[in-house]
Amino acid sequence: MIYKKSKIYIAGHKGLVGSAILRKLRLKKYQNLIYKTRNQLDLTNQSKVHTFLKKNKPDAVIIAAAKVGGIQANNESKAEFIYENLAIQNNLIHGSYKAGVKNLIFLGSSCVYPKNCKQPIKEQYLLSGYLEKTNEPYAIAKIAGINLCSSYNFQYNLNYKCLMPCNAYGINDNYDLKTSHFLPALIRKIIHAINNKKNYIKIWGSGKPLREVIISDDIADACIFFLNKKTKETLINIGSGVEKSINDYAKFIMKHLQLKLNIKHENKKLDGTPRKLLDSSLAKKYGWKPKISLEDGLGFAINDFIKSYIQNKNR
Repeated sequence: MIYKKSKIYIAGHKGLVGSAILRKLRLKKYQNLIYKTRNQLDLTNQSKVHTFLKKNKPDAVIIAAAKVGGIQANNESKAEFIYENLAIQNNLIHGSYKAGVKNLIFLGSSCVYPKNCKQPIKEQYLLSGYLEKTNEPYAIAKIAGINLCSSYNFQYNLNYKCLMPCNAYGINDNYDLKTSHFLPALIRKIIHAINNKKNYIKIWGSGKPLREVIISDDIADACIFFLNKKTKETLINIGSGVEKSINDYAKFIMKHLQLKLNIKHENKKLDGTPRKLLDSSLAKKYGWKPKISLEDGLGFAINDFIKSYIQNKNR
């Protein structure tokens, strides 16, 4: 259980989900929040992380820090994705245990589940088949984090929880076309097409894979909710139930902006996992469910991109 004066450390507070967690904690009047920039604390440095946690002794730790990216980034930087994610989570999870932290949330991703998984995906399907090759190193790192938390819970009687959200999007997203996920990439491409008077956008892959998406504010809400819950399970899926094809998301964004563009496809064979729909019934059993609709969420995300686009343009 955490209280308004509990000391909470948010790792990765500048990222998409981490910044949403920080906003939500402040909104809920939590008063003792700890966070450090990458320059202030290198999370891949075991000694520095352990010293930091031992000195600050947080009541709770939320691990939103990770090296993340879309298909292209995962496919081209496999070594960095597995090494950095293993280092970050190992240092934070083991360091938290050594510092006496009883309450910890580790954020993962739906890509931990097998490529050709039965749908909707239940938590028990983990390690039941082969992973998608393009993001296998990232997924293996996240699976190791889940197993680490589960093993520490078993051996040391802790209640470290691993929340596995579907594809996240929202305010403060990464819009770099080389490293972003598909939804922020679509937003950027569509806005750029409007600004450059183009009647088409290019989409990576065939556009046919189905994806479930959730706004980062709902993930933040889930983190705070489960910090205050004692659970029997280590692994809990966090999904929205909203599922569309990549092409349909592009059309949805266009409809939201009241325009119509043609869609062209490149690298059609690099689609990644064909479908990833989470079964979030366990989270709902504990009393959590998403609150923000796709229409409202996309409105927030599009406005955020336009705002940052204008700011960068005026620099």
